[in-house]
Amino acid sequence: MTEEGRKSKELQTAFGSYPSLRDRVVVVTGGASGIGEKIVEQFAEQESRVAVLDIQTEASVPLIKEYRGSNYAKPYFLHCDLTDINALRASMQDILNRFGTVDVLVNNAGNDARHSVEEVTPESWDSSMAVNLKHQFFASQAVIPAMKKAGRGSIINMSSISWVIPSTGLPVYVTAKAAIVGLTRTLAHELGGNNIRVNCVLPGAIMTERQKRLWFTEEYQAEILANQAIKRMILPEEVARLVLFLAADDSSAITSQSYVIDAGWV
Repeated sequence: MTEEGRKSKELQTAFGSYPSLRDRVVVVTGGASGIGEKIVEQFAEQESRVAVLDIQTEASVPLIKEYRGSNYAKPYFLHCDLTDINALRASMQDILNRFGTVDVLVNNAGNDARHSVEEVTPESWDSSMAVNLKHQFFASQAVIPAMKKAGRGSIINMSSISWVIPSTGLPVYVTAKAAIVGLTRTLAHELGGNNIRVNCVLPGAIMTERQKRLWFTEEYQAEILANQAIKRMILPEEVARLVLFLAADDSSAITSQSYVIDAGWV
C-alpha cells in the first residue's frame, strides 16, 4: 500500500467502517470537488465501486489520479451536464451497463451562487432550479428500476439549512433546497415498498475550497461561529461520514428523514 493509502486507512479506522458498502455501486453527482469529492473519497475507502458525474472535467483529474497505485478502486468519472436531462439519462445508462446496477445514489450537485430577488428572471429561475433540484428527481428516476430489481437501494439528497434559517441573498437556491426535503419524503413513501430508502442531508456552513474562495470573509466566519453551538468550522469529510451511514445497511430502518449537520446552528 502507498504511504497515502496507509494514512487514509489509518484515518478510516478512527471512524466508522461499513462492511455492507464493500463492492456496492455508488453514484455521486457533483463529485469532483467540495463535499462531493470527500463523499467519493469516503466511499472509495469503504471499497465501494464509485461513479462520479460532474461537469468539471479538470477538477476530477487529481481526484482520479489519487487512486492510481492505491488499494482502492479508481472512481469511474463521466463528464455530464446534469441540467441536460438526456445527457444525465445517458450517463446513468452508461453506469448501469458498466456495473450492472446502482446500490446508492448521492444527489450532491448544486450551485449556491448569490442573487437578489430583483435580479431573478424566468430564465435564471429555471437555470437555478435545473442545477439545484430538477436533476435530483431525474437521477433518482433513472436508478429506481435497478434498485427495484435488486430489492434494495439508498438515495441520499443534499439539501441545506439555508431554507431553515432562512438565508437571504439567494432566494431561488433556498427555494430549491426546501423543495428537496419534500421530494425526499414523497420518494421515500413511493419506493419504501421496494426496500428503497430515501433520506436527506442538510449541511450548514461547510469549509470547502469554493466557500473559502468566494464567501468566507472573516466577518462571515465570525457570524457563522456566533450562531453555531460548536465553535469551529465544519469540514466536508464530516458531511461525507453522515452520507456513508445513510448509505450503509446500518441505517436500514431509516427513510424519509432529514439530517442536519451544522454544529448546532438551527
